[in-house]
Amino acid sequence: MATAASKGIKEFVFEWEGKDRGGKQVRGEIRASGENQVKVSLRRQGVLASKIKKRRMRSGKAIKPRDIAIFTRQLATMMKAGVPLLQSFDIVGRGNPNGSVTKLLNDVRTDVETGTSLSGAFRKYPMYFNALYCNLVEAGEAAGILESLLDRLAIYMEKTEAIKSKIKSALMYPASVVVVAFVVVAVIMIFVIPAFKQVFSSFGAELPAPTLIVMAISEFFVAYWWLIFGGVGGGIYFFLQAWKRSEKMQKVMDRLLLKMPVFGSLIEKSVIARWTRTLSTMFAAGVPLVEALDSVGGASGNSLYADATEKIQQEVSTGTSLTAAMGNANLFPTMVLQMCAIGEESGSVDHMLGKAADFYEAEVDEMVAGLSSLMEPIIIVFLGTLIGGIVVSMYLPIFKLGAVV
Repeated sequence: MATAASKGIKEFVFEWEGKDRGGKQVRGEIRASGENQVKVSLRRQGVLASKIKKRRMRSGKAIKPRDIAIFTRQLATMMKAGVPLLQSFDIVGRGNPNGSVTKLLNDVRTDVETGTSLSGAFRKYPMYFNALYCNLVEAGEAAGILESLLDRLAIYMEKTEAIKSKIKSALMYPASVVVVAFVVVAVIMIFVIPAFKQVFSSFGAELPAPTLIVMAISEFFVAYWWLIFGGVGGGIYFFLQAWKRSEKMQKVMDRLLLKMPVFGSLIEKSVIARWTRTLSTMFAAGVPLVEALDSVGGASGNSLYADATEKIQQEVSTGTSLTAAMGNANLFPTMVLQMCAIGEESGSVDHMLGKAADFYEAEVDEMVAGLSSLMEPIIIVFLGTLIGGIVVSMYLPIFKLGAVV
């Protein structure tokens, strides 16, 4: 009963200063529910407290996967150095610049301190620690190699986040250029073209067709600018919300992304790299194949591969080899299937899948570098054609007038 009651008590971190039995000035930190409890605890240790201050939690930002990856690397390093688990949480939490992460780590530490296993404490926060993360930690606790599993998990998360970052950077460049181009064209249509229109109205001559088209578009922008910006902004917002919330929409978009010219191949290779890396990490940790496949599909980041992973899991559970089940999915390249087959024959599936992941991660790196150099001239031509076409259209009447004179 006492244990159950203590779990409901909210604890804080207090910083204290005082003197020990020998009169030496000492300071430190302690977790307690209030100042009185801190004084009692210090008195038992022979410390006469002169100053007790509750540490303020820093206002935090949203917790991102990168924050969890950094925490995992720090925790693995601390434990490898022989630092006790609870002390490792204190050190990592105190040094994190994000207050939300600090609060999360303090909550996890409190659960562990009250007797919950580390994997059990992580499972209480599924928004930040997914099934793959918790399964690996649980396997490490069961085998007594938690620090090694945390190190392997940190490597996996760092590589996964690196791939995601490269894909985002490759897609962000053209998307940002399109947004800037739209804003520039809108400004020209709303503020610049009407000034030309007033000048041309005094010519009394018939205007060229390109000029008339540009002026008609300008009139539409001036009259319905609120509808254009609202429609574009609202359309993008509702599209992203539908993509995020609708499972059917996700499958349609995942299928379209894989079929995109140039970018489709990049996304496919990144998905395969994450799929093979996840399965390799789980298998190397000693997680049974059928159980490991539970986490692999979701970690791939593509609903098509997630559905295929479910079918692979069903076939493997009925006795089909992993290579045959992957081949039946018709989603994996021949090289991945061959390396998986070699791994099954030699008993080193985790090693061969890790090699496949290394290969496709290197392919993603090369494609991102190539796309960056390829997109620059394409974007320059796009912007030059768009803006240059508008400028030439507005100067055609001036050229025509000069020819007549």
